[in-house]
Amino acid sequence: MMTDHALSALREDGDDRILPFQIEELDVRGRVVRLGPSIDAVLERHAYPPAVSKLVGEAVALTVLLGSALKIDGRFQLQTRSDGPVGMLVVDFEAPDKVRACARFDADRLDGLRDAGALLGRGHLALTVDQGPDMSRYQGVVALEGGSLEDAAHTYFQQSEQIPTKVRLAVAESFEAGARHSWRAGGLIVQFLPEAPERMRAPDLDPGDAPEDAVLDATPEDDAWVEAQTLVATVEDHELIDPTLAPERLLIRLFNEREIRVFESRGVREACRCSQDRVRGMLKSFSVEERGDMRLDDGSIEVTCDFCSTKYGFSAEEVVALDEAGDSSET
Repeated sequence: MMTDHALSALREDGDDRILPFQIEELDVRGRVVRLGPSIDAVLERHAYPPAVSKLVGEAVALTVLLGSALKIDGRFQLQTRSDGPVGMLVVDFEAPDKVRACARFDADRLDGLRDAGALLGRGHLALTVDQGPDMSRYQGVVALEGGSLEDAAHTYFQQSEQIPTKVRLAVAESFEAGARHSWRAGGLIVQFLPEAPERMRAPDLDPGDAPEDAVLDATPEDDAWVEAQTLVATVEDHELIDPTLAPERLLIRLFNEREIRVFESRGVREACRCSQDRVRGMLKSFSVEERGDMRLDDGSIEVTCDFCSTKYGFSAEEVVALDEAGDSSET
């Protein structure tokens, strides 16, 4: 069940929202993310093949789930580099509500592949927290070994954060009569955070090559965490993306025998950080020779943002001014 406050605040619309929640009886905290127009704007702009769009959608949902945990303004970035057909994914979440994403892929290697593990292949996933110039950046890296982004997230929290965590992601196209198709994405994360740290201890991983007479760790998982995981495992993909199922009602379905406390939801929107000034600053960082290689026949330079596909043009005169500014700074 849900608290009276939660019931009174229950909304029927759930698109582009982040909803934090807590189940005190299970020592569980979590967030539900529902993405509609925001993820559709990202994917429609790039017009990726469907399999790549679905993977990017999962990456965006995961990034928003994780990035929305930031307590102060900052940036959270998810980036993959791997040997699969989708060689790179980059998703930026700028607290409190801006997200952007892009991917690089080899169309010739897609060959009808749809499985996330096959699309990503082997490589690594990096999660970076940037809280501004006055704070140190934090980065966690986990191997990609042919599994899904959900698998990679579980490995990351097990190895780096050592917080029992369960993640569910879903992405699909929505088709309506008389309208173009649109993309939707959703995600759910639950984490076991009891007051007693020893309750968080999970069994050690099976070493695989241990001697037959070796005594393996038989530490049982906490009953509350077992219950939470079991309930989350019942979530269907369509429930995570259904526009008619408010996130609050999804939580009621899942944890109907427990009291759920929901917190104020936050919006999320697709927005890029690029601008003429930012691109100009990027061009300044290159040498005169490097800028020379970028020039078009008329001496101008055109830069296209990988995230939002906006084109920024710099005339031949502006490029010369950049060169002269660079020369003067070196003398």
